[in-house]
Amino acid sequence: MTWPGRTRSPQEVSMPALHLLQSALVHVNTLLMQQVLADPKWADTLTDADRRALSPLYWTHVNPYGRFELDMNSRLDLGLE
Repeated sequence: MTWPGRTRSPQEVSMPALHLLQSALVHVNTLLMQQVLADPKWADTLTDADRRALSPLYWTHVNPYGRFELDMNSRLDLGLE
């Protein structure tokens, strides 16, 4: 596998950047899961086994290698205000 750039320096930067991306993704996923689980409809529907299976480590909704559009005028409503 060939990384962009032939020197070691870009590779040394890319690993911490990917770790930061993963940590941010887990944080946002956790906030979104908490918001859904706060809804009484879901609280009554999920079993203990369902709750044990939940994980904020999912990333299938992310496309880290392709083109994506970022709309800086819209925000996720995470209820942090």
